[in-house]
Amino acid sequence: MNRNKDEVVYLDHAATSWPKPPEVADAMLNALQHSGANAGRGTHSMAMGSGRILVKTRSLLADLFGVANAQDIVFTHNTTMGLNMAIRGVLQAGDHVISTMTEHNSVRRPLEYLRRTIGIGVDYLQVDEEGQINLRELEGAFRPNTKLVICNHSSNLLGSILPIGEIGGIAKSHKAIYLVDAAQSAGSLDIDVSAMGIDLLAFPGHKGLLGPQGTGGLYISPELELEPLILGGTGSQSENSEQPSVRPDRYEAGTQNTVGIAGLMAGVQKVRSIGVKMIHEREWDLTQTMMEGLSAIAGLRLLGPAPGNPRTGIVSFVIEGQESAGIAHRLDREYNIAVRSGMHCTPLAHKAVNTLETGAVRASVGVGTTRQEVGKLLAAIKEMYGNARSR
Repeated sequence: MNRNKDEVVYLDHAATSWPKPPEVADAMLNALQHSGANAGRGTHSMAMGSGRILVKTRSLLADLFGVANAQDIVFTHNTTMGLNMAIRGVLQAGDHVISTMTEHNSVRRPLEYLRRTIGIGVDYLQVDEEGQINLRELEGAFRPNTKLVICNHSSNLLGSILPIGEIGGIAKSHKAIYLVDAAQSAGSLDIDVSAMGIDLLAFPGHKGLLGPQGTGGLYISPELELEPLILGGTGSQSENSEQPSVRPDRYEAGTQNTVGIAGLMAGVQKVRSIGVKMIHEREWDLTQTMMEGLSAIAGLRLLGPAPGNPRTGIVSFVIEGQESAGIAHRLDREYNIAVRSGMHCTPLAHKAVNTLETGAVRASVGVGTTRQEVGKLLAAIKEMYGNARSR
């Protein structure tokens, strides 16, 4: 079914932002028509034009995340690829990792694979009902062989926001490497890798940064040297049989998604023009309106931070006696409202808040979401599942 942005109420921004700003499509078309050559694979004007797109986008991302040297940002296809590059590029047999119960499978599955194949140790810190870890428990989880601390900035189920600066300070005090998953925060929460002690930052281009799918990146501290995940042609040091030592070439084997990165550049420029703080404030305000309306529905339980507490633009809920998939299906088919249901690729988070058996419905707002759209969701839920709870 084709979706018209004027007809659909799109509340699945935590999966990917939509619709994209018109500037994104314009930039991609322009790159396709005028800079369609391979960056770094020639000195002709088209190849140089493609190269400039990569350089400018890297620079914009460096400014956004407080990165001193833009060459320390590597382009990836998505956050999952960046997380795999970081996790598998750092860990060796016998290493220990500290993570949390709210991590996405993009973190958990690589960790469990390495636990199974090379014998790393992993501890997942418990979280409370609002998705917060106990920092004292974090301190107590370190071992002599703890190599890596991994956490999400914001849970893709609960919308909770972890104190990544404080966690970074604790990791540094134990001389551990610190990896942050910014899948739900890049573009809507301030991130400064230097101030927050972040060694590795994986982020998507297609969510809060408003770029197209198939884009993302990984910041790698200049003090770290990862084993590359993919080996091959880079256009540099081609006479050597080994992967180049220079960044970002060492981690960017093969043809780059130049057209997609051009769209990402336009998306980042849009984010900067609005302002990350303004985007977060808008999204938080919409979540509070949504939570207030949902809390009036009998039998409905909200997940994550209580109303008034910090969160990203995610509101998840369950309704007693109702399957989450059935709720989402009805919203889509009967009201043209797009939300996400199920496990959200984070079963440990569901276990932590006792929704592993039922799953949950997730409504997530974005920079373009309106109060009217939130109102349509609330009206639909009320119509589907009963009258407002008496106060």
